[in-house]
Amino acid sequence: MKKQIIFGLSIVLPLALLIYFVVPKEESNKPNKGDNTASGNKKRTSGTLSLFFVGDLMGHETMLNSAKSADGKSYNFEPWFSYLSPKLGAFDMTMLNLEVTLGGPPYSGYPMFCSPDVYAETVHKAGFDFFITANNHSLDRRKKGLERTIDQLDLMKIEHTGTFKNQMDRDNSYPYIKVIKDQRLAILNYTYGTNGLEVELPNIVNMIDTVQMLKDLKKAKEKNSDFTLVTIHWGNEYQRNYSPEQKKLAQWLCDHGADAIIGMHPHVVQPMEILHPKNNPSKAVPVAFSLGNFISAQRDRYKSGGIGLGLTLNISDKGLSFGSWEYLPMWVRKGGNPNGFYVIPGSDWEKNPERYALNAQEESLIKEFLSDTRGLLSKFVEMKF
Repeated sequence: MKKQIIFGLSIVLPLALLIYFVVPKEESNKPNKGDNTASGNKKRTSGTLSLFFVGDLMGHETMLNSAKSADGKSYNFEPWFSYLSPKLGAFDMTMLNLEVTLGGPPYSGYPMFCSPDVYAETVHKAGFDFFITANNHSLDRRKKGLERTIDQLDLMKIEHTGTFKNQMDRDNSYPYIKVIKDQRLAILNYTYGTNGLEVELPNIVNMIDTVQMLKDLKKAKEKNSDFTLVTIHWGNEYQRNYSPEQKKLAQWLCDHGADAIIGMHPHVVQPMEILHPKNNPSKAVPVAFSLGNFISAQRDRYKSGGIGLGLTLNISDKGLSFGSWEYLPMWVRKGGNPNGFYVIPGSDWEKNPERYALNAQEESLIKEFLSDTRGLLSKFVEMKF
């Protein structure tokens, strides 16, 4: 009997060792989508995070036509971002509002935006690493467009949040936790609506709903976030001041755990303000009510550009907190060589006008845009590009 036991062990033990060292083991700390690192990483006790935000990435028909090749088989958007792109690598995270769908051909502009996949790919390669997708045009290509947009962003490995294929996807990836320098940044995104189009189940577009938003803000804390950033599609189009509803909702978000609030949708720049939670008056919460257009075909006064927002967060042994912010006025030039829509940082044009070679009419328009923007934001520091 003893010989049988010894013989059995002589077979079982080597086999067990072989399985242990050769067979791959499941990674217990493997991150889920929307949580790109394990939560147990040791945090730094000093330093800063630098974030950069822009507003609405539009895809009007004239924009698509100007990017189309002569044979109509391809699109080239790359030159449009050539002036801004070299500076984006200096930031730890860059974000924009994707206000088009990637629904596949045929492509279209307003009112049902659908752009070529290469548009998103080009903007990503230019330096924007995070896209928010909940806005009033999320459903422009209905269910198929919403789902294909998500699929294409995933294929291009572009981080995103705001729209979801189903409840399970939302539960697993929202709030999105972006980890930078061992700091956990929770990113939330909501819209006031979808132009009257109803979301087809099981799809989800994050709507402005304080009951759900409160749950999400609490979940962000439960996921050990160090800083909660709320991006939101709200306000009245083309109004240069925020509405009473925007201000009320901003204060509510501030009171319930938002550490910074970035607004889009009005297609013009709106004021920036510092708010304070009612239960913590010493805490500063930066609110940019609208960044305006990042790039679009809108040419009217106030609509022909927007601002980039630079946000610096301080890392300390007490956690992650708002440090400072700056704004960068950016005007969109229509035309150029090759024909297109070019994002021009205002301060760089003033410093290096020969680089842009604007004609007299264009110079008058960019000066007007810069004057309007600086007048609106005169209390804040302008970023020198």
